[in-house]
Amino acid sequence: MIEFYRPYMEELGFRQQLLADGETMSFDQRGTIDFPEKKWAEWYRRWLEPEGGERFYRYIRDSRSGELVGEAAWYFDDVRNIYICSIIIAAARRGRGYGGEALELLCREARAMGISEIYDDIAPGNRSVGLFLRHGFAVVSSDDVAVLVKRQL
Repeated sequence: MIEFYRPYMEELGFRQQLLADGETMSFDQRGTIDFPEKKWAEWYRRWLEPEGGERFYRYIRDSRSGELVGEAAWYFDDVRNIYICSIIIAAARRGRGYGGEALELLCREARAMGISEIYDDIAPGNRSVGLFLRHGFAVVSSDDVAVLVKRQL
């Protein structure tokens, strides 16, 4: 149903729209995130040009329609010495199974890169905690700031 798509720099307008949409970003305590075109080149170099496993970023695309529905990523958090993943599905596309399928595909990609476990920080009360638990993640810790979940790959 979905596939990952590695965007070109000039296609980062979709990411800009995702981050600017209040309903899509309602899960994030920061709210919407400004991602102006003048920041695209630097961001692209950091996230999409190195292919060494420290960072991974892809659009999530419906393989039947070709429609972009979200983004998936991971990065190495060198402070905690763990890989953190992220799945964002556009609010208008939620509830169709894209999140779970993207999470499984992201875990397969991480395992193929030699990553043995992956985490995510999720805001308390965010419904996506249930999604992660249904897909093999377990709660490592929880407080009023974040629920930290982990999956062995």
